[in-house]
Amino acid sequence: MNRQFTAALVAAPLVVLSLAGCKPGGLLASQPTGISSAAQPAGSSSAPASTTTTEAASPPSTTRSTEATPSPSSSSSAPRSSSKTPAPANTSTSVPATQAAAKSCTDPVFTTSDPDGGWSDGGYYVHNNMWNQDEAGPETLYACSHDNWYVESTQRDTTSVKTYPNVHKDINNLRGAPVGDYSTITSTFAGRGPQSGIYDVAYDVWLNGVGQGQGVTELMVWTENHNQVPSGTKTATYSAGGVTYDVWRNDSGYIAFVARNTLYSGSVDLKAMITWAVGRGYIPQNPTVNQIGYGVEFCSTDNTPARFTLSDFSVTMK
Repeated sequence: MNRQFTAALVAAPLVVLSLAGCKPGGLLASQPTGISSAAQPAGSSSAPASTTTTEAASPPSTTRSTEATPSPSSSSSAPRSSSKTPAPANTSTSVPATQAAAKSCTDPVFTTSDPDGGWSDGGYYVHNNMWNQDEAGPETLYACSHDNWYVESTQRDTTSVKTYPNVHKDINNLRGAPVGDYSTITSTFAGRGPQSGIYDVAYDVWLNGVGQGQGVTELMVWTENHNQVPSGTKTATYSAGGVTYDVWRNDSGYIAFVARNTLYSGSVDLKAMITWAVGRGYIPQNPTVNQIGYGVEFCSTDNTPARFTLSDFSVTMK
């Protein structure tokens, strides 16, 4: 799970609290409801096709531009590594999809190695977010824009989540707005990891608050998974727009829609996913949407330098 918070226009850092356990082993297969096939051009905002759900049998620095002063973010004392034995991951091989028209950030306007370094651009905040600083190795973020940046990271071969470099949009300075106020909440994405070590590339959506707190829900959508296992147990599947996701959840307000096949780019209908989860009783009725982010959770890069690249991100709420 990821803890991220930032004021929409006053760039504030996100703090990621992931309960997901990093565990070498098979890939998880599942695709979050609402995400269109990665073969679809990134930037397409078409809503997904009809959705189906199925119950699954589940076991019981340096900066080249001025950094904005981050708003207070909530750091959780909860460990990001999982001490429990995770449920077996689906070992089906993921099929790489065509990546969207690649952007190349060859002349960054912002660079930081600060664990909490970040940059505001166009109503979004790009954040290095090395939240687990006691365990994290070196990491540098290079940004040309909020939808064109990359991270160079070196994380040792252990199973705790170390960092969540990401871009996110804050709604009403993190106060949020009820999901029922919007007819549309969609997002486009394009990003890919290094294909080594242990990590997941994922959306992180905060509902009814950001960080720890009564009633707060963290909803993740994993678009790429490399040897990672979500927190909790697999409780259902969700399909939309030709994509199928396994849905994992725990009793601490965490839900993860994990794509069965890797999605390097595409679009996701977040409102459809939230509405589905509300209908199943996973989330309280008409929750507020406080923050929407996308990035990579690094557990390990096998102690060698690795790169995560993001080349598209947008959020549409109307």
